[in-house]
Amino acid sequence: MLVITCPVYRTRQKRMFQLIKNARVFAPEERGVCDILTAFGSLAAIGPGLDKPLGIETTVVDMEGRMVIPGLIDGHAHIGGGGGESGFASRVPPLALSRFTRAGVTTVIGVLGTDDCTRHTRELVAQCLGLREEGISAWCYSGGYHVPVATLTGSVRDDIVFVDPIIGVGELAISDHRSSQPTLDELLRIASEAHVAGLITGKAGIVHLHLGDGSRGMQLVRDAIATSELPPRVFNPTHVNRRKALFEEALDLAGRGCCVDITAFPVGEDEDAWGAAEAVKRHLESAAPAERVTVSSDGGGCLPEFDAEGRMLRMDIGDPGALAETLADLLGSGVAPELAVAPFSRNVARLLRLTQKGEIRVGADADLVSLDQNFRINDVMARGCWHLRDGKLQRRGRFEGEQ
Repeated sequence: MLVITCPVYRTRQKRMFQLIKNARVFAPEERGVCDILTAFGSLAAIGPGLDKPLGIETTVVDMEGRMVIPGLIDGHAHIGGGGGESGFASRVPPLALSRFTRAGVTTVIGVLGTDDCTRHTRELVAQCLGLREEGISAWCYSGGYHVPVATLTGSVRDDIVFVDPIIGVGELAISDHRSSQPTLDELLRIASEAHVAGLITGKAGIVHLHLGDGSRGMQLVRDAIATSELPPRVFNPTHVNRRKALFEEALDLAGRGCCVDITAFPVGEDEDAWGAAEAVKRHLESAAPAERVTVSSDGGGCLPEFDAEGRMLRMDIGDPGALAETLADLLGSGVAPELAVAPFSRNVARLLRLTQKGEIRVGADADLVSLDQNFRINDVMARGCWHLRDGKLQRRGRFEGEQ
């Protein structure tokens, strides 16, 4: 059965007031048991003993003491599909709305990846706008793995300044056989364009860097920081847990001012890599600042294995659900909730300058997730509308059938 979401209904539902009672709030810092009032897609009031506004139709939902956290921000997902590294048939299709909402993701940042030839930034922007229409928040980066950057306007700076969903450049590949082997000068030119565009607009203005398995690791990033006046925050490496030695480099860069991104991909016991939960714990136990680590899913992206000649042997596909699993692992292992939740919420929002996201506070967007006693996703609200209630899907994307 094909479910078509009516825009008129979507607007009416968004404008309803919701009073959420008895929520154990982590904002991500612990606030205790509170009530939360949402209105017009924003958080209107937070505190104990809130009453329904007089004369206004308000829906009341009792959380019964469940843990409530900010909606998760997936800072790296192939929303239009990734892959394409093993022929045209290996192109991964776009991700449907519920792939994100079931995982507690209420905000997503789209990337292109390896294939910035048959796919383009214009498609990424369109996919962002489509997800916004379906009820979650979405932004994206300009370009993909390669230099010259596949821009929409012909200029990195103009893409960020004039195209609303574009907040930076990425994922630009380094230390990978699939990259365009960018030089230091090329990286600095791109980073300076992104940084200035960020200053003009208030957007993130960062370069989101794909790290491959190459032996050069983070050397290009270290050189960029050492030889330029650009702030370290402009350089945002991802997949930093794919090799243990690379992760140690990432901890050093986090100490220098970069925000590093851990990928929630599956890791076998015999692999030279850290699983996402273990990597977060190691970051928190290190001298690196706790606020300079984030976790993303690589959802929809190809997770390939190559032979020595660069031919793909096998591939898996990234899943946004890995974020929820990683968070549950962290909480279940005893990591303090305010530390466990921040890499999926506040840390991402601050890096990306998404001022209405990542926190439960008055004036922020009404993006909320409740967790059950096993720290699994129970309820999801995005921009004031329920997408998941008691584990049951409430809203589907336009081309999703009943599941």
